Amino acid sequence: MWWGVAIEAPDPGALARFYAELLGWPVVHEEPGTAVVGAPPAGSSFLVFQLAEGYEPPVWPPVDGRQRPMAHLDFQVADLDGSAARAVALGARESEFQSRPQVRVMLDPAGHPFCLCLDD
Repeated sequence: MWWGVAIEAPDPGALARFYAELLGWPVVHEEPGTAVVGAPPAGSSFLVFQLAEGYEPPVWPPVDGRQRPMAHLDFQVADLDGSAARAVALGARESEFQSRPQVRVMLDPAGHPFCLCLDD
């Protein structure tokens, strides 16, 4: 059974709330060091945010000698510019490097890259 993915963060609760707002999903559990966002319907899959002491945000695009992204999340959107603006309003920022016109690489508040992919 697929349960979800765990993402390291310097502030798990704050990052969980960012993704909960971005996706319209609820924060279903929070305790010191861990927060969980659940996809509707309840119990289908989860994003888990776990405290990482000494967290270093990944660098995109990768740079030799720096923490590189180990994974990223992709989200399909109907309005690329509007979705990017909404993500920025919630605390994300656009990556300076963009590789494809139909994909917008964003960085969440902890620096993890995620992609907004235009649904053609």
